[in-house]
Amino acid sequence: MLELEVHDLEVPVLTGVYSEETHLPQPLRISLTVLLDAPAHFAPDTPLSASKNYLDLKHAATAALPPGVHFTLIEGVADHIAETLFLQDPRVQRVKVKIVKLAIAEEGESIGITLLRHRR
Repeated sequence: MLELEVHDLEVPVLTGVYSEETHLPQPLRISLTVLLDAPAHFAPDTPLSASKNYLDLKHAATAALPPGVHFTLIEGVADHIAETLFLQDPRVQRVKVKIVKLAIAEEGESIGITLLRHRR
């Protein structure tokens, strides 16, 4: 198995429950850890197809989020990212998505969720 990681992407997302949150995108800090089936050995000439392009992970947390869709909960954002990654590649076995809501931090603290999903 191989863990791929992309951390600390800052992404504006329409999310929130309260009226002051629902009109404009909120900045979220999104981090992903993806567990991928991997070959037994990576030789110096192993092609990229034996792994997964990190840009696929970044895409799932940015451009693959549907524009104009309001997610009531950031848990829904995390689930959408996980499902995107499962659909992208059958080798993806587990997705961990951490989301921090930057707009509600008052003194630099990290407030958010971590969602862990396994392939069914």
